[in-house]
Amino acid sequence: MDPYSLAVIPGGAVSRLGEIGGVNWHWLLSPDTVVDRVSGVVADLRADLSDDWERYIADRALSGTPVYHVKQISESLTGRVEIEHLSENTLGSLNPNQAYLKIKQLIDWVGALVILTIFLPLFGLVALAIKVDSSGPVLFRQNRMGYRGSVYKVYKFRTMKFSAAAGDEKEEAITKAGDARITRLGQFLRKSRIDELPQAFNILRGEMSWIGPRPEALVLSQWYEAELPFYRYRHIVRPGITGWAQVNQGHVAAVDDVLEKLHYDFYYIKNFSPWLDVLIVFRTIRTMLTGFGAR
Repeated sequence: MDPYSLAVIPGGAVSRLGEIGGVNWHWLLSPDTVVDRVSGVVADLRADLSDDWERYIADRALSGTPVYHVKQISESLTGRVEIEHLSENTLGSLNPNQAYLKIKQLIDWVGALVILTIFLPLFGLVALAIKVDSSGPVLFRQNRMGYRGSVYKVYKFRTMKFSAAAGDEKEEAITKAGDARITRLGQFLRKSRIDELPQAFNILRGEMSWIGPRPEALVLSQWYEAELPFYRYRHIVRPGITGWAQVNQGHVAAVDDVLEKLHYDFYYIKNFSPWLDVLIVFRTIRTMLTGFGAR
């Protein structure tokens, strides 16, 4: 049986499935159509389907064939939650598992303590290298929007040339591809993600997690909230050093790209679990080895 073959019942919002690659879609023409060797049937279960199609769905379920709602299968295949209208997204179901939220914070705290203990000598070497490479402070500090909308100060190793803030604050907060402000050492620190390690202090303080939606600069977060009505819901979990959006999309700043990132953030929140976190850890290791998404 081909694991990527799915039959699609016409009606409702199923036409967008054709945009998802890697699947053999069998578009059913009538309830009398017989399709062999498929892994399941997909339908828009919220659409006003005919009685014949309703019977067809019931028969497939009774025969042991999995029947999927179009939104369910779309999310599982793309790793994104579609967000177009507030009423369509059942935001109540996006509340994370509170028990795992507490367990995860404990794991984060222990992990941060271990990392800081083991890598303290590395911190000293990186600090010395930064001072030799360019003038300015060793650490970069910036106000970020965090858990439940609280503002906190993030700590990272400085990777850009130090200069007094000038011009548009929003533009200053955006890191562009090939940004001329990034130092020679900064390029390496960003690609290896070593610049992120001081955020272990933020984790110890309960402000961040190892895994979660990436925190944005306060000025950018306020801009995104004004442009995207769903944006602030990503603060329902602690922001992370790595996350589902980072390993799938990389670094983005433009509003259109941030909307795309929200699809991944909401998928993470909706499927908040240790299993998804483990998957993100493995993908993060791959990201560190390839430098994917670094700027």
